Formats: sequence, structure tokens, C-alpha cells
Amino acid sequence: MGEEWDVLKRVQLGQTGLEVTELCFGVLPCGPLQKDLPEEECVSLIRAALEAGINFFDTAEMYKTQTYLGKALKGWEEPVVVATKSHATTYEDMQASVEKSLAELDRDVIEIYHLHAARVDEKVFNERAGALECLKDYKAKGTIKAVGISTHNVKAVRAAAARDDIDVIFPLINKVGRGLLGGTVEEMIAAIGEAAAAGKGVYAMKALAGGHLLGDIAAAYTFVREIPGNQATAVGMVNRQELEYNVAFFAGREIPQHLGTPEIKQKRILISAFCAGCGSCVKACPNGALSLQEGKAVVDHSKCILCGYCNPVCPDFAIRLI
Repeated sequence: MGEEWDVLKRVQLGQTGLEVTELCFGVLPCGPLQKDLPEEECVSLIRAALEAGINFFDTAEMYKTQTYLGKALKGWEEPVVVATKSHATTYEDMQASVEKSLAELDRDVIEIYHLHAARVDEKVFNERAGALECLKDYKAKGTIKAVGISTHNVKAVRAAAARDDIDVIFPLINKVGRGLLGGTVEEMIAAIGEAAAAGKGVYAMKALAGGHLLGDIAAAYTFVREIPGNQATAVGMVNRQELEYNVAFFAGREIPQHLGTPEIKQKRILISAFCAGCGSCVKACPNGALSLQEGKAVVDHSKCILCGYCNPVCPDFAIRLI
């Protein structure tokens, strides 16, 4: 990777003053919830992304990848925009999350901090009022530059667009609507447009529907990139081939022949026979893909977006992403 890589389009993220590459590196898939790469391999991949020109990285407290990102950024002198998030609902819990993020990322300032609220609708701002107030206080102190919400829900996007205290919105959108809650693809597209018109920074997740659209990757990416108001797209990457492919695609260059199309390997959630049927995974799933049947958790693969959120809440370690 050399200077020719440094041609990724950069955009202003709403009215935040943050300039980001249109391609955002999603750090979830290389971490313990999904691919579970060795730490040094994940750090090396993130460093390669920096060298390829990517300056925008998305992580979260629950992904357990903040430390990886912090190590990869150590010594990097160019400006970088980091977005992270927490499921905290109270002021005190969010304060603990922010301090943990600062320590794990080894940064004095975090550019974007989201309410991590995949499935909650417009009521999220009442239900997590304390957590939001905490983020606003950290922003006032300059520790956070922008307050956001990460959501799969159309109603939450519309509510966030109307609020003065939300700067950035990170919505789920893909051309088949997989994982979408609270509305249709068309309604989410409209909500994204409303948010951008209100000056919000908007960047999209799950353009490939958790890997389900890898067989139609160009059309899937193009669909999301062309949504009016969407300013950037977060893509999870777990190896150099995927990194090089995505950078070339988003830079508008011809895909080198040796890259081809990233390997199409359909992942699936596997629930072991020793599932105790506690229901923790059902509550954690943002897409209603898990249910209890005859005392065991069962996956509806037509709804699953392979986010891996079910894995860490299982007390019996009965859930694997394979």
C-alpha cells in the first residue's frame, strides 16, 4: 500500500466539523464477538487501514475492540475520527463507559460517542435520558466532540433528527431491509434525508446485511452510498483482501484482478445442545431473530444479521458464530 491508496473521498460529517473518509472501518467483525482475530493481527489490520488512507473507525464498548484500536492508533500522527458507543442507560453507567473508552482507546478526546441502542424506538431518549445528559456534559468539557445514536430503528432516526442534542446518527440500512426495525427501507431512506437536512452527520451500517449481500457487493454498496444524506459507510473487515478491495471500490478504482470479490462464506449462528434456555440471547438480539422453543434458543436465519450481540450475554457459552 502506497501513496496511490490515499485517494479516498473525504466528507464533512454534518455540522460536527469532523472530516472523515467515506469508507469507515467497522472494528466489530475482527474482535471477540465475531472473527476473534488474535489481537496483534487485528491491530496490524487497523494499522494497514490507516496507511491505506482510512481516517474513520467505529467501535463500541461491548465489541471489546477499543483496546485494539487504541494500540493501532498509538504513534499515528495524522488526524483520526473515532466513534464508539455504550448501552449505558444512566448517568453513572455512561460516565463509567466513557472513562473506560478513554482508557482503552488511550485518547484524551473521543470524536463521536453514541448511545448504543439498536432496537429501541423513539422512546430511547426518555429511557436513556441520564446517559444522554452525561454525554452532553462530556461534550461541554471537550472530551467528546459529537454526541450520537447508533440504531436499527427508523423511528429513532426520525426522533434524533429533530433533537438539538444529537449531532450524529448511525443507522442500519441495506437494499433488502435486513435487520431494519420500525419501518421500511423507503422510510429509513426518508429519515436519513431528514436527518441530513437537519444538519446531522449520518453514516450507515450493515450495507452488506451482515454478509448476506456479499454475492451482490457492488450493487449493495452503491445502493447505500447513493442514499441522499448518507455521508459515509461503515464496513467490517477481517483481512487484507477485504481491506484492499473496499479501499479500491470506495476510491472508484478498478478492482485489481488478484483481489477478485471477497470470499463468500456464509456465516451462521450455532446454538449448542447445552443451551439452558435462559432467554438472555432473546433479549439481546436487536432483530427478533432468536426465540425460545421447547426450552431452547432457536435462530430464525432469515432475520439474523450476524451482529454477534447474543454471544457475550450467554452465561453458558452456548452460542457461536461459525
